[in-house]
Amino acid sequence: MADLQFLRLLAKDYPNLMAATKEVINLKAILALPKGTEYFLSDLHGEHEAFVHMIKSASGTIRAKIEEIYGEALTREERYDLASLIYNAEAEIKRRKKSGIDMNMYYRENIYRLIEICKSVSTKYTRSKVRKNLPKYFDYIIDELLHADDQENKASYYIEIVNAIVEYDMAEEFTIMLADTIGTLACDKLHILGDIFDRGAHPDRIMDFLMQYHDVDFQWGNHDVVWMGAATGNWACITNVLRMNISYNNFDMLELGYGINLRPLAVFAERFYGDDPCEAFKPKVFDENKFDPVSMETAAKMNKAITICQFKAEGQRIKAHPEYGMEGRLLLECIDYEKGTITLPRGGTYELKDKNFPTIDPKDPYKFTPDEEDLMNRLEASFLLSEKLHKHIRFLYSHGSLYKIVNNNLLFHGCLPMTADGEFEDVSINGETFKGKELMDYLDTQVRMAYFTPRESGETGRSGDLMWYLWLGSKSPLFGKDQMTTFERCFIADKATHKEYSVPYYTLIEEEKHCDTILKEFGLDPETAHILIGHVPVKVKDGKSPIKGGGKLFMIDGGMSKAYQKDTGIAGYTFIYNSRFMALAEHQPYSPLMPDGTQEFHSPKLRTVALLKKRLLVRDTDQGVIIQKHINNLNELIEAFRRGELKEVY
Repeated sequence: MADLQFLRLLAKDYPNLMAATKEVINLKAILALPKGTEYFLSDLHGEHEAFVHMIKSASGTIRAKIEEIYGEALTREERYDLASLIYNAEAEIKRRKKSGIDMNMYYRENIYRLIEICKSVSTKYTRSKVRKNLPKYFDYIIDELLHADDQENKASYYIEIVNAIVEYDMAEEFTIMLADTIGTLACDKLHILGDIFDRGAHPDRIMDFLMQYHDVDFQWGNHDVVWMGAATGNWACITNVLRMNISYNNFDMLELGYGINLRPLAVFAERFYGDDPCEAFKPKVFDENKFDPVSMETAAKMNKAITICQFKAEGQRIKAHPEYGMEGRLLLECIDYEKGTITLPRGGTYELKDKNFPTIDPKDPYKFTPDEEDLMNRLEASFLLSEKLHKHIRFLYSHGSLYKIVNNNLLFHGCLPMTADGEFEDVSINGETFKGKELMDYLDTQVRMAYFTPRESGETGRSGDLMWYLWLGSKSPLFGKDQMTTFERCFIADKATHKEYSVPYYTLIEEEKHCDTILKEFGLDPETAHILIGHVPVKVKDGKSPIKGGGKLFMIDGGMSKAYQKDTGIAGYTFIYNSRFMALAEHQPYSPLMPDGTQEFHSPKLRTVALLKKRLLVRDTDQGVIIQKHINNLNELIEAFRRGELKEVY
């Protein structure tokens, strides 16, 4: 009866034998198509322009298509210009307009060229799937052009379509949309292995872009989770988020992007640090603010003010959670406020670079002053009431997780807590102990509960405590170091105190046997499966390799963030997995648009890391398994119709 009830529900979508049979034929045909191309990126860190360029260029794939199709038909300069049009259509069209050329002729030529590229990147998909990814209102026109042929009786038909587009002054918009469509179709699935936020200027724009993307998932990073904690109103997370982004001069994003009102912080900072130069707190400037410029002096005072609030909020959370084992980070009580020195729990006494602490009571250093309490309440309200922020955070939840298994690949951001001998380490959270996959599953559930379960009265700041721990805890799978030395970097000149020591995992993954252990823990076959992670920038300039464990694990943080590029020597990786091979695209720093409208693009260095024994089809993928189950259900429905158990409706 249960099966028959299910078939009755299925019959609402396929009400008769003909409808069900038609769908089975369609699905079986889809199973025979080549596997779509998956792209894996990590550690975007707010670098909106560089990220969008990687997507629109399909990490070098589009340039390869242009060479394949037009290598002999167009000059090198013409091929470069065509690539520029696909990568950044608005900028290229603007540049062309300034050059004084006949724009109608330009549009006619390039619409045909773009159609050919679009045909090439859409060959793995059904016509129906391509149509669904075409821009609204232009979908019919593009669909017709994509399926044009050389038959004489239709030649004038296709020419007239293009002429009409130009005649009705829609050529610019049509060209831009067609260029965007190419980038969309080149990537079937996009996987982001964490750290969308912080350092770079516009994670908000990255999130806006991804919310419009056709198929994306996230594996949360520690920089994502601390924002997720801030969205719960957790003060330790809020202060970390503000400190990081003020220290990178990201005022446009904070105030305009997310509507976080920083005026209370600016007023507070001027009041208590007005005569303090706050030299150690001046921001690093990689991107200028266009709409919300703040002087370096004011930004430095705001940075110091929120940093002191951070240490107080963190101290309170450490004392509230002795199970976190973070007593060694209770540093405000280690300061000799008269001498201006600090004795660190791990050894050594150091002079402080900055000795002005007007809001700290040495007898109770973690207590907020009434003014700080008022400031934090105002900042918390901004985070709780930011509609844009919560829209993005909910998207991270609905499309994200702590880890994901997809097409025989295990994806997560950072690490797994492991002992030095390669065993999974016990981690105690909320009075319970977990390890390995069980730990990741438990944490995923708890992170969701922290956001979606309303806090009770009087619990201000507590619901996001776990996210704060995942941000910097020594046994957090998203951090992977013994401690986060924010205080030392702010207040101690000796860089030896800034050192953060990596957990054993990062040494273990150099060996294949430990990668095999991880894969088995998650139910994967070590002979065929792979691990993809981010989090730790690969120092390519020092000869380091992203390939670990004998080719079982790929570390794909290549330093997309400008702040890391001097250390890595490159500007990010894209891991590409198509029907024939797996490859790493190694990117050079992104060149921003110049004032004259020109832009220089650098093709990534593509390295094949695995050739597949046979070409993968959709039936070989996770999606293929889902489709086959649907086919099986439809076959049962067809039999029910044939046996007369269900009435057909026409």
